[in-house]
Amino acid sequence: MTRIYSFLLFLAFVYSANAQNNIVVKGTVIDINTQLPLELATVYFTTVKDSTIIEYATTDKNGNFLINTKKFDKPVFLKVNYTGYQAYFEEQKGLTESKDFGKLYMIENANVLNEVIVKSEAPPITIKKDTLEFNAPSYKVRPDANVETLLKQLPGFDVDNSGKITVNGREVNQVLVNGKAFFDKDGAIAIKNLPADIIKKVQVSDFKTKKEELAKQESTSDYSSINITIDEKKNKGYFGKVLGGYGSDEHYESSLMMNFFKNKQKISVLASSNNINSTGFSMDEVFDNMGGGRNAKGGQGASSGGRGITQSTLAGINYSDDWTRDLEFMSSYNFTNAVTKNDSKSNQVSFLPTGNIVTEADSKTKNENTGNNANFQLEYKIDPTMRLVVAPNLNQSNSSNTNSSFSSSVDENGDALNESTSSSHTTGSNTNFANSINFNKVFEKKSRNLSIVFNNNNSKNSSNGINISETIFHQDGKPNDERNQNAKNTSKSDTYAIDLEYTEPITDSLRVRFGTDFNWQNSINDQKTFNFDEDTDQYSDLNLSLTNYTTSKQNSISPKVGITLQKSKFTLNLNSRTSIVEFDNHSFYLNQATDLNKRYMLPYGNAQLRYKFNRSKNLTFKYDYSNALPSATQLMPVANLNNPLNSVIGNPDLNPIEKNSAGIDFKNFDFRTRSGYSVYIRGDYYNNDVVSTSIYDDSGKRNTTYVNISGTYSTSIGGNWNQQIKKDAHTLRYGLRLSGNYNFDKGFTNAELYSAKSIVVTPSVYASYDYGEVLSIAPSYSLSYNETRYENFSRDATSNVIHRINLQTTSYWPANLIFGNDFGYTYNSNISGDFKKDFFLWNTSLSYGFLDKKLYAKVKVYDVLNQNQSATRTISATSIRDEENTVLKRYVMFSLAYKIGNFAESKKGGRGRQRGGF
Repeated sequence: MTRIYSFLLFLAFVYSANAQNNIVVKGTVIDINTQLPLELATVYFTTVKDSTIIEYATTDKNGNFLINTKKFDKPVFLKVNYTGYQAYFEEQKGLTESKDFGKLYMIENANVLNEVIVKSEAPPITIKKDTLEFNAPSYKVRPDANVETLLKQLPGFDVDNSGKITVNGREVNQVLVNGKAFFDKDGAIAIKNLPADIIKKVQVSDFKTKKEELAKQESTSDYSSINITIDEKKNKGYFGKVLGGYGSDEHYESSLMMNFFKNKQKISVLASSNNINSTGFSMDEVFDNMGGGRNAKGGQGASSGGRGITQSTLAGINYSDDWTRDLEFMSSYNFTNAVTKNDSKSNQVSFLPTGNIVTEADSKTKNENTGNNANFQLEYKIDPTMRLVVAPNLNQSNSSNTNSSFSSSVDENGDALNESTSSSHTTGSNTNFANSINFNKVFEKKSRNLSIVFNNNNSKNSSNGINISETIFHQDGKPNDERNQNAKNTSKSDTYAIDLEYTEPITDSLRVRFGTDFNWQNSINDQKTFNFDEDTDQYSDLNLSLTNYTTSKQNSISPKVGITLQKSKFTLNLNSRTSIVEFDNHSFYLNQATDLNKRYMLPYGNAQLRYKFNRSKNLTFKYDYSNALPSATQLMPVANLNNPLNSVIGNPDLNPIEKNSAGIDFKNFDFRTRSGYSVYIRGDYYNNDVVSTSIYDDSGKRNTTYVNISGTYSTSIGGNWNQQIKKDAHTLRYGLRLSGNYNFDKGFTNAELYSAKSIVVTPSVYASYDYGEVLSIAPSYSLSYNETRYENFSRDATSNVIHRINLQTTSYWPANLIFGNDFGYTYNSNISGDFKKDFFLWNTSLSYGFLDKKLYAKVKVYDVLNQNQSATRTISATSIRDEENTVLKRYVMFSLAYKIGNFAESKKGGRGRQRGGF
């Protein structure tokens, strides 16, 4: 509580300090002829010098606007825009004191004399209810820039090296194109591959679930959503890019993307194949598909890489169209195939009260996965008051995994405990069908609403594996474990859920919700294991100790009630429900039936308060109380003997997991200074958390079960600050991030309880400098410090530090030449002394454009210094594990990329010219 109180005092101090430099500007926007107020007119101030936006607001139903802004002592324009009216503007010497502009009169375009030519300026920012809209042509980018480059120019936007987008401090988790998904929800394909010069508007709003969207309810999410709209003049035609490359050590890459747009109809096709660890489709204009370049999700450039070398193939098609005025359709299909080969070595020290155990292991694996995924969404406007959205998804995949491994364990004196050798080959298949049906009915009375949501998920998995293994025990006189077996597993799972909710407005600002959730879950797992019969030369001898048939059924009904109180400055949401659960489990093992039937009554509740000081400054408080059931595996008192070195059995006396969560977020962005900051504090507290506990015998074999632990918690606090400075051709962005975590955990080691207190602090600083369309430089640095202290344990404390430095540079000069570099340095004190604790990862790319920049010839070098490595150390409360895997090393790649494009623009044209795509 002391930390929360201090945090609130800090917020109050910051707000008070800012208020002393603030002024208030107000007025009323009115139609000059009717004398009626105009609601949702956009009112904003810009600098006279370069039209930089200082602050903006929208008018209410009475035409009134109120702008809180900081003092500004240079000339500014006051501008007002409203659809169908002439733009209004007047110049002011500055904003140095609060002022009431009184009535501002707007003139309809229709009332202007025919011989007068009206040139209406599209405002760079427009506010439409809860949506912030940017006029894309108002922001200058390179002629061949993509959407990501455009987003970086918009006030309040930040796109980091990993492609994560934030707007005014809020992370974006959905990117749509003309209101529809473009292959993937996170929008990576859209922002990397769509050209900026076909974009008309970028709209930002709070992310809403489909239920909230249809019911026109306010968002309860902490995320933002972006919708990119394409200029109607450039919404007919096609554009795309084809790429092919070959390099040293038989490395290759290839990709294709084509888009066919015809008004509402959009068809996009993509394909990709490579063996350089790029499994998705998110090409960068500098490094294309290069793994570890600017497509690396780590965002630091210097990364120790993944596990193994992956050869992947991907193909997909995305289709969307408005079949009629009331019927919209979207669909996509993706085919994927990935083959990964990896050699791994590890060394693990397990800490026990009776003495440590050291285990060394190595393995060779080859995994192949093939998948087919189809998504559909049909949205039907039954009438003006009813909408229906059906969104089925079908996923089918096949896998083939081959593994050979060896491990050995010794005690702290070096005496052998056990060793194991195994080889296996397993094939499997998975089929999953999921569907969501959203129905919504709005009534004549505002905010009265009926919502019905149905979800189902049906899956079937099967596997067939051959396993040959031998485990030798050197202590206790325990007999060796030799296996030559065929394991056949089949599992089915069916889940159905219905969410019924009715909303009734009590007043204009108060709404009450009533409803019930119904859930039905049923799963079956049939595991059969056959020993090899030398007499028949077949796997025909059923092994009863490794054969089990289990079923689990969970049905629940959850009555719920909630209220929403919405005022001009704040929104309060309160929700409560009680879940009445029947949880029935059955097992048939060793010819014995075991039934475990449980009944629960579990409460749930949450509260959310949002306070908006203004459009760009807000405070959010959240609290959530929830319960979660242990899994059937954790509950059932039936042994699992699949692992010769670890026998697992459930605990039927486990209680539900009880969790309390709370958090405060404060976000602020100043359009005048193009700077913003956000701070947060969050915490989770657990009762009856479920953890595993193992007891080791003298041979190093474990016997594991599950227990409840109470009183564990975690807290986090952090924030970020960023600013953008623009002067002529120079643009400088820089920022700071800081996050800290404190965790108190409990656990068991050889049945003895221990506790662990850990702290993680991660500060980082980043910057970018752009000189016009010629040069871009982006350095960054981050530090991560981790310390854990133990009580009632063989270790007192552990700590480690990680430094990451990255420098990205891109030059677009001389003309037609693009030269890019990603240089990273990583130091990790956590890595074992057997490996280098630091390494450099330097990637470089040089390309030249021909045929008016439609054809690019490129040479790229990955890991120029040949230092990439995959050594990792994982520290937990009970062990330290060092591991090394196969990693992608230095290669040179030569490639050609060709851009294709043809837009059917109007004769008057729009921004840009008919051009070749990206």
